[in-house]
Amino acid sequence: MSVLVTDTGFHPDDWRGGFIAAADLARAPWAVGLGVDATSDTPPEALAPFFAAIALIRIHLRHFADTAGFALAQRLRALGYAGRLRAHGHVLADQYTLARRAGFDEVEISADLALRQPQEHWRFRGNWRHTSFASRMPLRI
Repeated sequence: MSVLVTDTGFHPDDWRGGFIAAADLARAPWAVGLGVDATSDTPPEALAPFFAAIALIRIHLRHFADTAGFALAQRLRALGYAGRLRAHGHVLADQYTLARRAGFDEVEISADLALRQPQEHWRFRGNWRHTSFASRMPLRI
């Protein structure tokens, strides 16, 4: 069982569709509202032709230091993907701000992690737009 994390806290997973592997997308029947499972090494250009059909891209992060997944999220947003973008795998509460700034809408965590890092740990980082090292630094002219 998994838990979704958004800026407002924990939520049950509301995605009712299945997921197709990004590598199989070109062979899949064309449909609107697809859920796509991607890995952090998925080329974003391979997904771009299908953006209109994809409702949710779930990027699997293999471990907490898998920064390639954050870079992929940024590149997908830069290419124009406007659907739901979900981080999945080993993401810690401390990384929530980075995940949101990279372009993820939500983070999917295991029920075990939700017990070890409760909702308050994640919600503390929910104000991701206004908390940064640069925003606390004095402006130098």
